[in-house]
Amino acid sequence: MSVNINEASVTVRKAARALGRSGLVHAYGHCSMRLDAGTFLVCPASPPGLVGVGEECTVLQVHEPLPENVLGEVRLHQQIYQNRADVNGVVRFMSPKMMSLAAMGLSPKPRHGFGSYFAPSVPLWDDPQLIRDDERAQKVIRLMGEAKAVLMRGNGAVVAGQSLEEAVVLAWYLEDSCRVELDVLASGMAQHAPVLSNEEAAQRATKAGRIFERMWQFLTNDDEE
Repeated sequence: MSVNINEASVTVRKAARALGRSGLVHAYGHCSMRLDAGTFLVCPASPPGLVGVGEECTVLQVHEPLPENVLGEVRLHQQIYQNRADVNGVVRFMSPKMMSLAAMGLSPKPRHGFGSYFAPSVPLWDDPQLIRDDERAQKVIRLMGEAKAVLMRGNGAVVAGQSLEEAVVLAWYLEDSCRVELDVLASGMAQHAPVLSNEEAAQRATKAGRIFERMWQFLTNDDEE
């Protein structure tokens, strides 16, 4: 895979602003896109929703130490790109329902359509500390394995997609899955409410019908770029 850096920069900035507008991030959070086997592009180190038109993104090396001026938890992106050849986009975010569920030490079960994309479960890193060293980042991503996401107790989540557009949509899906899980828990029906089987989830987690493209269009509607 090799991507035009100017086109990639536009996509990264649009993704950052979409995350901000949809309430998936606030002052904190970041997104990135793989450029090729050895490099990736990360959004500016500012609140994602405030990223300006044409603002410069940063090219980073997949297999070299991160520069000191890069946000510390970008190493989570780097570790994913090192270990997952299938991943070309990563989002680090702190959405409200997901933060609440993860703070309880829980991750959502695949109870509805959007949750099917994370079946059979979303791994949970049971430590609220920031991930600002390589050793911790390696452990988190090792726990994540081949899953599309990993929750971090009291510290948000990371999602990975075959494209950055897909990763942004998956972030929205994960937040909605956490909303549903919290509603089920609040109802007192958690032990009785249905959970999708692996077969049901595999059938429902489709990419057909422009599923991801339509949500990306919705999330980036009226973007300045």
